[in-house]
Amino acid sequence: MAAKSSTDDEAGTATELTASTATTGDAELPHHSFLNRLYTGTGAFEVVGRRRLWYVVSGAIFALSIAAILIRGFSFGIDFEGGTTVSFPRGDAEVAQVTEVFTDTVGFGPEAVVEVGSGGSKTIQIRSQTLDTDQTAALKSALFDAFHPKGEDGQPSASAISDSAVSETWGGQITKKAMLAIVVFLVLVSIYIAARYERYMAISALASMVFDLVVTAGVYAAIGFEVTPATVIGWLTILGFSIYDTVIVFDKVEENTHGFQHTTRRTYAEQANLAVNQTFMRSINTSVIAVLPVIALMVVAVWLLGVGMLKDLALVQLVGIIVGTYSSIYFATPLLVSMRERTELVRNHTRKVLKRRERVAGAPAAGAEPDTAADDAEETVSATAPAAPAAAAADTEPAAGKPAPGARPVRPTRPRQGRPSGKRR
Repeated sequence: MAAKSSTDDEAGTATELTASTATTGDAELPHHSFLNRLYTGTGAFEVVGRRRLWYVVSGAIFALSIAAILIRGFSFGIDFEGGTTVSFPRGDAEVAQVTEVFTDTVGFGPEAVVEVGSGGSKTIQIRSQTLDTDQTAALKSALFDAFHPKGEDGQPSASAISDSAVSETWGGQITKKAMLAIVVFLVLVSIYIAARYERYMAISALASMVFDLVVTAGVYAAIGFEVTPATVIGWLTILGFSIYDTVIVFDKVEENTHGFQHTTRRTYAEQANLAVNQTFMRSINTSVIAVLPVIALMVVAVWLLGVGMLKDLALVQLVGIIVGTYSSIYFATPLLVSMRERTELVRNHTRKVLKRRERVAGAPAAGAEPDTAADDAEETVSATAPAAPAAAAADTEPAAGKPAPGARPVRPTRPRQGRPSGKRR
């Protein structure tokens, strides 16, 4: 059983090479279906090796998000900017008619008039700058005279028109508290990440979190949804989800690359790519489970109830979950590998891995450095280091006269001296 496992591991090396180091793996593995490779996580999907492509895609998404924020900006809700909101059952009223009545009554136009909900529960919501008591009373009277909205009993009623007002002072306080909540969250998460992971992993995780925050904000600005307290709550939620998904992937990367310098079977980039493949299904399952209730919330909020707060919360969570899953796989891990490959330890280890593959293949690759006695001695010492005895045993070269790891043992044979006669001698 051990020999079979060793043979499978040697054959699997060919498909787990990154684009920059796959120079010797010409042997082809049996072809499996897409879902089988996705579920088993054998390293068949090249993510880290194509990181330049993902950098271009991520950079384009990030640039478009920044452009949307700078050009379109955010539409802050009444809770942040202050103002007056008036709503009533739609009935036969049209947005243009409501806007005209508002302008004729108050003397200036509303900031927004929208239809919310569906069917018999559809309502008209008017948002404007802060109105005083007399202006609000005159507006409600004019709306009732023009549209005769019906109450719960089905009869026209002035009480069917509701209003709410938020002062600019209150809106400023809400804005400060929302910004404080985001800053405190980012500080606490940064402290945890810095204490939990080594420097390069911490930088990658924090960069991924900033990417998620900016892209989600850019989508919000591009669509033009109002930024409400529910939006801030959604942002904090998806930032937590982003960190959670990145931690899952990085835990596997940390496990695969522990003591990587003591083995010459895979490079650091290949080990990280294998970790991403091994967590593909977990990331997909987590994202699907998280997205389904959010979609249900959007259906209820937009098409059934027309509740603006639920709509804002569902949209920011939906976008954030999708972006967080993308960044943890296609941005955070490739960025980690790019930074680690700039270190001397990883560069030397990659060089040793390539040299070992050249010796196994029997033909040196173009541009490879010649072996030296110092390199051989260093590799021998690292292969027998006590930190990883199991990996060292698998990577050392077989001695002369001994079978290679995983090969079927050859029993010695003796020449036959004729068929036995069965007689004693």
